[in-house]
Amino acid sequence: MAVIAVTKERRAGETRVAAVPQTVKKLMAAGFSVVIESGAGVAAAYPDADYEAAGASIAKTAKDALAKADILFKVRGPEADEIAVLKSGTIVVATLNPYMERATLDALAKQGATAFAMEFVPRITRAQVMDVLSSQANLAGYRAVIEAAEAYGKAMPMMMTAAGTIAAAKVFIMGVGVAGLQAIATARRLGAVVTATDVRPATKEQVESLGAKFLAVEDEEFKNAQTAGGYAKQMSEAYQAKQAELLTGHIAKQDIVITTALIPGRPAPRLVSAGQVASMKPGSVIVDLAVEQGGNVEGAKLGEVAVTANGVKILGVANLPGRIATDASALYARNLNAFAGLFLDKEGHFAPDFEEEILKAALVTQGGAVVHPSLKD
Repeated sequence: MAVIAVTKERRAGETRVAAVPQTVKKLMAAGFSVVIESGAGVAAAYPDADYEAAGASIAKTAKDALAKADILFKVRGPEADEIAVLKSGTIVVATLNPYMERATLDALAKQGATAFAMEFVPRITRAQVMDVLSSQANLAGYRAVIEAAEAYGKAMPMMMTAAGTIAAAKVFIMGVGVAGLQAIATARRLGAVVTATDVRPATKEQVESLGAKFLAVEDEEFKNAQTAGGYAKQMSEAYQAKQAELLTGHIAKQDIVITTALIPGRPAPRLVSAGQVASMKPGSVIVDLAVEQGGNVEGAKLGEVAVTANGVKILGVANLPGRIATDASALYARNLNAFAGLFLDKEGHFAPDFEEEILKAALVTQGGAVVHPSLKD
């Protein structure tokens, strides 16, 4: 019986956990044994007792949890002390941030771990249930609006009172992926007037279906600005200049701007300049969801609320899904539960086929080396 270990997240500010009691039950029903490091789920409101009730065993330390582990589930990549006690050949499944945290991959390879980066799960139909980027981005988009509403000094919906009318907040979403779409839906539910922009033409219909207005320079480059995998392409400087001109006047009129644009393997594209920030009204709020990859907004600072000279708040909040840790953990754990099913053969035996399409796409280290094509020197 293959043993899955789940250890505490040791990164500062990380409140999520890689398994929840409900998924522990499913993993055990599939034939796995599960061991949880004591306290691993506490920050996400999952106490040890709930894991024990689900059938997991509780280990006092990470070292104890990993002693017999065949598989390690993590939210973030394991730390050095965890990697050091992994058995050679242990399977590690986590969001490894492979382009930005190469040292972790090298350490895993040196230890002989077989590591899978959940970010590399292909966007194909049967892998949707394993798509951690979507499950976490959905919550990040929701939480971004909540953070913005809290920082904004006015009401979000229009209110008609005996003392007069309060105008609805104007919210502009930049980047209409999973996070952006959820941000649109959430802002609309709160009563804001919402506009949105993206370089991918397919998003226009999605934006409008949610009751928001779409804004973009719709030229030939715009019509071809989406990869086969559904990601935005890096746009030319000429297009960016035209788009910036269109957006500058619009940003100046907004109460809240939320940016969500990310390009895999590259720094986040700059969407909002210092000049555009300076054009906004005092009390306006910007939330930069890409701040952990360099930021979409000039002046955004990771983990800080930057207040500009003209009174605009730029929120560089890290790990927004971690601010909804209970639900974020539940969704992430379901993603990993589905992924673990790929390690079983048709008879339910633990027999990973590393040539299987999804496993092969997500595999980053094996046999003492970094093996993913996009990560090789």
